[in-house]
Amino acid sequence: MPEDNLSAVLYGVNDIRLEQREIPKQADNQLLISVNTVGICGSDVHYWTHGAIGSFVVKEPMVLGHETCGTVAGVGAHVKGFSVGDRVALEPGVPCRGCEHCKTGRYNLCPEMKFFATPPIHGSLARYVVHDADFCYKVPDNVTSEEAALLEPLSVAVHACRRAHVQMGQRILVQGAGILR
Repeated sequence: MPEDNLSAVLYGVNDIRLEQREIPKQADNQLLISVNTVGICGSDVHYWTHGAIGSFVVKEPMVLGHETCGTVAGVGAHVKGFSVGDRVALEPGVPCRGCEHCKTGRYNLCPEMKFFATPPIHGSLARYVVHDADFCYKVPDNVTSEEAALLEPLSVAVHACRRAHVQMGQRILVQGAGILR
């Protein structure tokens, strides 16, 4: 495995630098991912142009990116169902798994969520990242890496449609002034 882990690191407003970082070591429940595709989200742009989103403030250098597809480069000792070489899409948030939201299947509401590229958690705009295996999903051969990286923003749209009770065949209005935020 190469020792190169070029990463896009945000130092402050309008200050992104490419720098080498250590290749992270996966824990027993994690995968080491060789990243091949990362989408640029509105949140990445907002951190770059404003240095913060609400109470999440970039106070120290942070790797950007969270819409991610890559190839498994290492498998933790307790991980089942993944092999080196598998292509995976990453769900960018890892919840605590112990709060009431997590226990009732609404882990997206977990107040202790650790989300890629949300201070102080580093993102995935790097050659290598580690991620909990149970938040990695195998990508079928008929899905491109670009499509797989965009599964996270697609899931946001699907969730919104479900909450709005949108049904197949309904006419709807989609409006907005730009990228997902």
